[in-house]
Amino acid sequence: MSLQVKNLTKSFGEKLAVDNISFEMSEPGVFGLIGTNGAGKTTIIRMILGIMRPDFGEALWNGKPISRKVLSFGYLPEERGIYTKNRVLEQLIYFGKLRGMSGAAAKKSACDLLERFEITEYADMTADKLSKGNQQKVQLAATMIHDPELIILDEPFSGLDPVNAESLRRIINGLVDEKKYIIMSSHQMETVENYCEDLILLHRGHALVSGNLRQIKESYGVTRLAVSADTDVLPFAESAGLKLRQKHADHLEFAVPEQSASLRFLSMLSQNSIVPTRFEMLEPSLNEIFIDKVGEELGAGGAK
Repeated sequence: MSLQVKNLTKSFGEKLAVDNISFEMSEPGVFGLIGTNGAGKTTIIRMILGIMRPDFGEALWNGKPISRKVLSFGYLPEERGIYTKNRVLEQLIYFGKLRGMSGAAAKKSACDLLERFEITEYADMTADKLSKGNQQKVQLAATMIHDPELIILDEPFSGLDPVNAESLRRIINGLVDEKKYIIMSSHQMETVENYCEDLILLHRGHALVSGNLRQIKESYGVTRLAVSADTDVLPFAESAGLKLRQKHADHLEFAVPEQSASLRFLSMLSQNSIVPTRFEMLEPSLNEIFIDKVGEELGAGGAK
């Protein structure tokens, strides 16, 4: 099975919202659509699912244009859509029937998902009585009620507290173990990079960078150094040519202009009998890569 997105393009009036976007998922896992609000992520999702017609380009599943007949998909939109005045189990059964399931099959799937998401106790409550995090779980259960092949999650962690965010992470990890195809859209780059092996980084409708996250980071090399020690090591770091990037509660983080500077720093510490409790070379975060690429774009062509 495979998802192919080819040259998707969409304008609204004179505004180019999505500019010739292409990517492919040939294996199960999580693919990331990453970018700030307004980058075009939701528009791309809507074109993939046929909710919105592209000006140009297409989305294919196993070589065929995507439709309900070709692909069973589940979509968790950024705008939540459960019925707040209806009982949880009843509306999950209803959503299952909308997907062509029998009442009995929908009820069994709904009960299984409620147990899996640890919200069985809320089955007979109206959704407005639930916390935002548990409402999110109900919405995700509605997305998965028919056991779809492709699951699209648009800003799934938006507004969740740490406890519910951790619960959602476990659910997503379970879907990965089940070999599901998942597209995750988010502006929360630190969260998403924990899941996505492959991604496309968007800015104002076009791709800044795309491909395998591991390879993208390796192409940048080491850019940061994290150091913890019982002694003030800042003077040694500055002498070695390192620049303090950020002070954290338990360590210092330095920008690394070149790896030889880190080696000089370590040599100075050793010569002064200072043994750091942490000395860790770090690749750039996804957020750093995004900022770097946006800076390149603005420098090359000005603001768009």
